[in-house]
Amino acid sequence: MTASEHALHPGQQLDLTGQSGLTALPTPAYVYELEAVRAAHEQLVAALPHPSTLFYSLKANPHPALVRELARLGCSAEISSRGELHAALQADVAPHRILYSGPGKRDDDVVAAARAGVRWFSVDSPRGLDQVRRAAEATSIPLHSLLRVHAATPLAGRGLAMAGGPTSLGADAEWIEGNPDCFRDGIHGLHLFLGSNFTAEADLIRQFEVAIASARHLYDVLGLPLERLDLGGGFGAPFAQEGTLPSMPNLAKAVADLLDDAIPTWRDGRPEVVFESGRYLVSTCGTLLSQVLDVKESQGTPVVVLESGINHLGGMSGLRRIPWIVPHFDGPAEREPGPGSLVTGPLCSPLDCLAREADVGRLRPGDILRIPNTGAYGLTASLVGFLSHPQPLEIVTDGGRVVSTTRLAMTRETLDPAVTLANMEVT
Repeated sequence: MTASEHALHPGQQLDLTGQSGLTALPTPAYVYELEAVRAAHEQLVAALPHPSTLFYSLKANPHPALVRELARLGCSAEISSRGELHAALQADVAPHRILYSGPGKRDDDVVAAARAGVRWFSVDSPRGLDQVRRAAEATSIPLHSLLRVHAATPLAGRGLAMAGGPTSLGADAEWIEGNPDCFRDGIHGLHLFLGSNFTAEADLIRQFEVAIASARHLYDVLGLPLERLDLGGGFGAPFAQEGTLPSMPNLAKAVADLLDDAIPTWRDGRPEVVFESGRYLVSTCGTLLSQVLDVKESQGTPVVVLESGINHLGGMSGLRRIPWIVPHFDGPAEREPGPGSLVTGPLCSPLDCLAREADVGRLRPGDILRIPNTGAYGLTASLVGFLSHPQPLEIVTDGGRVVSTTRLAMTRETLDPAVTLANMEVT
């Protein structure tokens, strides 16, 4: 079935249980439940030391309804592009509550963000500091820089480490220590984000221990009164698998104790302590519904072709930039057991593989599979432009009732060649 064969209206109650409920919905579709966003936010805030500020990282999912709900709950926004800036502003995030990060920024993006009301920028080098200074001079707007630090200490755990090896993310701590005069001018805080998607509380505590120790040392090296200490996040969450958010009962006290020892004035807001999270806040709110288009056999292996592949889910995994995902598929309630299946999308590429030897039973074309915990790093982290298939609907619900239905679209603009060339630097 296609989206045009169905109608969704605000207030409609969705039934995501059983094939009868699923086949009555347009597919492919992402369904985001705001109740789950509120529950995740409450759980994370309870696990953080107080006082502290929580930023939502839009890279996890920039859907305006999710960003707006998190802003309403008190989250600030961490962005890394002009597009994410537009998404945050569209979702009514106050500009002064936005942090613009990322290892490379164009001059005009920094100026545009400043003129839109953004005041805080995370930078990775002396050039980044100078870029923010020049933007402040060009706009006559006071701007603040967080210096992102790349710690040399490698971290253990099952997450995605951002410390220890060469990286574009941050300035090496040794570089800062050896050349403090290159970094002092214009710094208003430090930014240490050492890893991502740690599901074990002990691993999270260890990364914050390293971050806080590095911050304390660099406070002494730079000799500056810093306004903000951004400790990043790394809070893990299930992805495309059944599961619940990890609990962190000891995290708040452990991090508070570390801060008390290293920077005791933090309890008075000097500096303001900041945390960031993307996947923990929105992962469990999302469900991807995808129809079976074809079922066949190849060299004795059942092959299930879905209408969603790496263009809709896990595109970065499909490119093998990050470990392969192993999605959980919840299909027809009554199904015969069958051998493990190769589950693919509809793309003309052998990389378009969502799972191997998946336990999906014996499926038929027209069946709908439900892939849970896909609210983070789903659609916008995928190869949305490859082969130009229509994008899934994105259906936002609250208590199971439809709040909004939208579809992401890619468009091509025709530009005036004279204007385009005037904006290009020709050497």
